[in-house]
Amino acid sequence: MGVKAAIYRRPGPPAEVFDVTDIEVPEPEPGQVRVRISTSGINPTDWKTRAGFAGRTPDWFQVPHHDGAGVVDAVGAGVGTLRKGQRVWLYLAAFHNRYGTAAEFAVVPAERAVPLPDGASDDLGACLGIPALTAAHALGGDPGQLAGRTVLVAGGAGAVGHFAIELAKHAGAQVVATVSNDEKAALAGKAGADLVVRYTEPDVARRILDFAGPVDRIVEVALAANLDLDVAVLGAPGTIAVYATEGELTLPVGEFMKANTTLEFVLLYGVPPERLAAAVRWTSDALAHGALSPLPVHPYNLDDVVQAHETAEQAPTGKVILRVGAH
Repeated sequence: MGVKAAIYRRPGPPAEVFDVTDIEVPEPEPGQVRVRISTSGINPTDWKTRAGFAGRTPDWFQVPHHDGAGVVDAVGAGVGTLRKGQRVWLYLAAFHNRYGTAAEFAVVPAERAVPLPDGASDDLGACLGIPALTAAHALGGDPGQLAGRTVLVAGGAGAVGHFAIELAKHAGAQVVATVSNDEKAALAGKAGADLVVRYTEPDVARRILDFAGPVDRIVEVALAANLDLDVAVLGAPGTIAVYATEGELTLPVGEFMKANTTLEFVLLYGVPPERLAAAVRWTSDALAHGALSPLPVHPYNLDDVVQAHETAEQAPTGKVILRVGAH
């Protein structure tokens, strides 16, 4: 079947490499589903891969974007839990797969298509994927272990930070979030953070400790920049889960050893299948209970994928999405 898709055949700037054209999308093979895409979400990993930072060149062409929302259009053999016509949200759609979500249809392994409740919008479905699953994994992957604990979310208005706040609150944790300005403070507060502080203000560590005491877990977006604050507020033992890269780092090994600190690095591509499945279950449960909300969106049409990627590269507050199908 011929469908409209955004593709690139080599890495590079969006205006130079993107082509919006018709492609043939295959029938789903055993264990796969085909999804009619309504909304496609753009993550930093999507535009960075297109830009060439991952060091990969498509062997033919690549439809980008891991995340999205849509309706199951066809089901391959051996798929027992999804049915044609079912609303789903997608994650890691373009991982080792040519057919990502920047198209009218995507073909993905069935486990990467997750039922989307009737009360959840397509925008929310397209915002989940990598950010929510990264947040769930960085929170430890088990909501039962968070009840009564205190979590610090660095960058509480970012995509991962947003869902980290909501997932942790749904699990019964107390949540502190750090942000850079008042607009982001409002977003983190709306997501449910019990305390929101601007990390540029003086005595941030004292404010956090006075409000919450030592924290049990930190979901960290900028470890080098925030290391002193993290060391000051982390309890013993405690865990710092880092999901963004920023070059070299010098660690206070002695302090970490005395506190029995655990330092985790989170990259969704390498998470073991059973732990990824646990993150999907946690996200799905929170979604079913209405505990998750969409980020502010910056919508573009599929034909405007170049402008969408250029916007995403500027790291706006919220989520850049493509409106692909009917809403």
